[in-house]
Amino acid sequence: MTQPTILVTGSSRGIGAAIVQALKARGAHVIGHASKAYDADTIGADLADPTAPSAIWQQALARSPNGQIDVLVNNAGLFAANPIDLSDIEWLDNWEDTLRINLTAAAELSRYAVRHWLEGARGGRVVHVASRAGYRGDSPDHWHYAAAKGGMIAMHKTIARQYANKGVMSYAVCPGFTDTAMAGDYLASRGGPGLLADIPLGRVATPDEIARIVEFCALDAPESMTGTVIDANGASYVR
Repeated sequence: MTQPTILVTGSSRGIGAAIVQALKARGAHVIGHASKAYDADTIGADLADPTAPSAIWQQALARSPNGQIDVLVNNAGLFAANPIDLSDIEWLDNWEDTLRINLTAAAELSRYAVRHWLEGARGGRVVHVASRAGYRGDSPDHWHYAAAKGGMIAMHKTIARQYANKGVMSYAVCPGFTDTAMAGDYLASRGGPGLLADIPLGRVATPDEIARIVEFCALDAPESMTGTVIDANGASYVR
């Protein structure tokens, strides 16, 4: 692709910010997204709002130099504790907020992208930033997070199997703990450095490492890799 246009959700910090920098360094035209716009290249929209995915997609098309989106990177995510001893309504509200942001919004954007590529007969790529939790599970306070990421992986595989012959490719990346503010809060709550004993590599991943994998999937991965899930967890979970 000659200067592809790439939409990256959750681009304001951590893995998302690293993805944007990596893709821009390759010459891509990158349209970012965050809860609030922080520069002229970023669309501001809260994914907790059911109308947000549609608004993001339409704004991204309007900002694209040729009215096309070539790659969608589903990176936005919410990671918040949801203890089982909360009240029923609190627990359910937290569950639905996390599923809305981490899975449903990604599904809506993927749907818009797939329809866009099928209607234009151009093909395109989706890269899903899932999680080790989608396979291994997570803490007692994070059922919802693991469920959302497991759903994202299943959605990714479905897209890959059903649309590969129409030029639509799907790739997924499953990081373990990564050195971001979101993971940092979790590490601290689970004992900090003691948690590293579960990672044979002896350290968590860096955002730049995950961004390099996403960059590869977005721009370089051969089409025969569609449907692939790439693990990046320091051997803390191997399949």
